[in-house]
Amino acid sequence: MMDIVYRDDVNFQHPVEAVIPGAQGRILAVLVDTTAALNLRTLARLAGVSPAQVSRVVPGLVDLGLIDREEIPPSSLFRLARSNVAAQAVIRLSRSREIVLGQIGEISSRLDAPPDSVILFGSFVRNEAGSRSDIDTVVVRPDEVDEEDDSWQTSIQDWRRHVQALAGNPVEVVEVGRTEAATKLRGRSEFWRNIRREGLAAHGLGVVELMEASDG
Repeated sequence: MMDIVYRDDVNFQHPVEAVIPGAQGRILAVLVDTTAALNLRTLARLAGVSPAQVSRVVPGLVDLGLIDREEIPPSSLFRLARSNVAAQAVIRLSRSREIVLGQIGEISSRLDAPPDSVILFGSFVRNEAGSRSDIDTVVVRPDEVDEEDDSWQTSIQDWRRHVQALAGNPVEVVEVGRTEAATKLRGRSEFWRNIRREGLAAHGLGVVELMEASDG
């Protein structure tokens, strides 16, 4: 059987290897990223493991149906069996970052008082997030909603809990009003310049749209 270790935090750089440890995870991560059939030596090189480890691990993955084997003498070639249900789970795991981003948008849109924008920045956006990395976010409050509004604050706390449960990683929130966000994005602060440069909208207005909206 394939050993699977479940963790609270997700390493978004290497999600397959983080959940499936050792040579199994490294081999599957390589096969997820290519549709080409690979021989054992190439698979070992790309996975960063020894040919002996590949020779030991791959037959078990073939038996589980995750990997297809094709005999083309003098080599055996291997590729991910993408129609296999377990392989599909591995593919989904490899796309954890994209899935989390999409679901953050869905969670945001379902709030009783949706923010004008939710922008992610930092290591998650740069695809550098490890298992202990925060998910850094800017939540843009509509100008007509008071910062101290109880329903708004409750909504944002619920949003933060849902996102943290989804991702497994701590969620850091910078909350600002829409006009304030536009002003800060136009300013010279290094912090906001970084957000302007790398910010990725999961919901609502993007960075450029926020800045342009302030023109009106």
